[in-house]
Amino acid sequence: MTKSIEEFNEYRQEMNKRILSSDHLGIKRFFALDHLAYQGGALDAKTKELLGLVASLVLRCDDCITYHVLQCAEQGVTRDEFLETFNVGLVVGGSIVIPHMRRAFERMEEALGSAS
Repeated sequence: MTKSIEEFNEYRQEMNKRILSSDHLGIKRFFALDHLAYQGGALDAKTKELLGLVASLVLRCDDCITYHVLQCAEQGVTRDEFLETFNVGLVVGGSIVIPHMRRAFERMEEALGSAS
């Protein structure tokens, strides 16, 4: 893994702060929309984060995968729930998802404290 979870979070927070301080209305609105999309509603926040994780796997965005793995862990997602979610992403995205699933698995182990 190229960055630790701590480094990932620090970089993400710093860059989001810098981006949002540009005061571009469209960017600020998109960030707000993204934030609101994962709040509980008809679907709870945990389910929405799992959906975000599947989408991130299929789109092959490692930063997004890390973010959603961490959010899922905060929502109490279990190892078995992660594995089922990885499987859905793999089935939807095909074998090209495998390298990203490897990184997702590693992040899951870190987030759950079960790296071996």
